[in-house]
Amino acid sequence: MKNLMILLLSVTLCSTLKAQEKTFTVLGKVLDAETKLPLSNASAYCQNTTQGTITNSEGMFFMRLPNGGYDMVVTYTGYEKKLMRISNSQAKTDTMVIELAKEDKSLSEVAVVASTEDPDGLNKYGKFFSQNFIGNTGYSNQVAIQNPEALKFFYSKKRNRLKITAREDLIIVNYALGYKIRYQLDSFSYDYGSNITQYTGSPLFQEMDSTEEVKAQWKKNRAHSYLGSRLHFMRSFYDSSLTQQGFIIEKLAEDSQSVKGTFIKDLYNEQDYLLDSGLVEVNWNGRYRVSYGNVKPDKQFLDEYKLPATTRFQITVLEVADGGFVIEKNGYFYEQYDVINTGYWAWKKLAEQLPYDYEYR
Repeated sequence: MKNLMILLLSVTLCSTLKAQEKTFTVLGKVLDAETKLPLSNASAYCQNTTQGTITNSEGMFFMRLPNGGYDMVVTYTGYEKKLMRISNSQAKTDTMVIELAKEDKSLSEVAVVASTEDPDGLNKYGKFFSQNFIGNTGYSNQVAIQNPEALKFFYSKKRNRLKITAREDLIIVNYALGYKIRYQLDSFSYDYGSNITQYTGSPLFQEMDSTEEVKAQWKKNRAHSYLGSRLHFMRSFYDSSLTQQGFIIEKLAEDSQSVKGTFIKDLYNEQDYLLDSGLVEVNWNGRYRVSYGNVKPDKQFLDEYKLPATTRFQITVLEVADGGFVIEKNGYFYEQYDVINTGYWAWKKLAEQLPYDYEYR
């Protein structure tokens, strides 16, 4: 019996150690920047994940996260939000001290006076916003914003630009993938002259519950969204398995109008690919074509871009700023503004988005 107990304790200890190897912890304290007093019930979450919590009466919070990188967001009503990059590869600290400054109400009051808000904006631009924010994929008609009245619409004739903000977090339900999303929309803008759409915000995902049959369908839908996605690409790049996973990479000519490309045979050469301290540094610069052929493009995409029904590849073009980008184990990468994608990934918007802690099985 004694030997059996020792064996059981050893198995439990090994399982615990293995679990800890795959995760890391974040302990933080949120304070008022001016008074240094703790802020209780402040929100701390990692955007584009299902990981989030609130502070206790002493302003403390704790999270255990799967290894990788994240943008952690800390918010409190009436205070400016704070965004910081965290990772299991960073030096460990006992407690992160996060100070939040109060919002400057005078600036928001001036903005209200000078605004070009359209009181009928939801009727005029609501469908347009949905198409460019949620998307036009096969799953988009199963995605609903539960509080569209939170949206505020501003149109500037002088700039020929539409800007959309939200007075509160958007609550979005994705019945195709099984997620409820709390989206803190900072700003959405569309330039009618250049046809360029830009938006920034912080989504927090929550797993929905349903019958086993529905959950099985969600699992299939998530896998379909994942295969060939940017998240799949980044994780495969990190694991040095792009070719095995079905990705084909070409370096495009410098001429932005040219479609001529050269296939990259050695994706992991010492000049372009460096694995260091759990991070992968990709030293790309310029334009690259990413093709994925294991899953055909959605019919909606082919119809929208008037492409043949026989098109076999999902094709995305990346424009990478000088200096490249860094990938973490979970597919998170930075600096994200230095990697602009057009084509298939740009077309697949929120309706197809998966959190960084999604696991493909």
